[in-house]
Amino acid sequence: MSHPPHLKTVLMSGEVVAGAMIFEFFTPGVSQILANAGARFAIYDMEHTGLGFETLKWLFATTKGLKMEPMVRVPTGEYTWIARALDLGARGVMVPMVESKEQAEALASACRYPPEGRRGAAFGFAQCDYLGGDVAEKMRDYHARTLLIAQIETERGLQNVEAIAAVEGVDVLWVGHFDLSNFMGIPGQFDHPDFVDAMQQVAQVAKKHGKIAGFMATDKAWVERAKDMGYTMLAAGTDTALLQQALGQLIVDIQ
Repeated sequence: MSHPPHLKTVLMSGEVVAGAMIFEFFTPGVSQILANAGARFAIYDMEHTGLGFETLKWLFATTKGLKMEPMVRVPTGEYTWIARALDLGARGVMVPMVESKEQAEALASACRYPPEGRRGAAFGFAQCDYLGGDVAEKMRDYHARTLLIAQIETERGLQNVEAIAAVEGVDVLWVGHFDLSNFMGIPGQFDHPDFVDAMQQVAQVAKKHGKIAGFMATDKAWVERAKDMGYTMLAAGTDTALLQQALGQLIVDIQ
């Protein structure tokens, strides 16, 4: 029985892929709901939400059998956050505020087993679906499926985006638009020429280095804008705002 290609393979082919970022609704049904909606990936957020590893492991388990790959945004780029998330079965790890080549190299090393990196071995557990098998084959497969998503969301990250993109093992450059505008001194001014230039720069650098440009879009206008710039990994969000918007519209209709 052949398996569908990893999401990483699909993305690297240049296809636009839709997913979702989840900040609040860490429930047993959310993965199936997202898959039903057509999401090919879900990024569960640990940076701003209080989400812990035990709940994350449970969320990952709810994606089994779905045509959707589970990912996580860790709070920071330390090895322990990244390695534990991958051991639990994360197919991608998003790291906030990546600002230098050296930082990107450390992140890539944390995602990979020797000799490519310095990740510790944990086979036969959640990431393996508790199965045995050839360890060398497992490592090759995990390297092939794992996405390392570096968030470019500070003025330092923007300044060093070329060097970050050149690091082998970094797969996605993801613009965090609110933080980036804040660090650029133009908070929330997403139509400011400097911000527009920054978004275009990240997408262009990603393409130049054979990487993926990623973005969280909050409405149709953002989707179209990001796609026009060359962003191909797009997450719908935020879950809280989308639910409030849908409920608010229905309540208006009721009243």
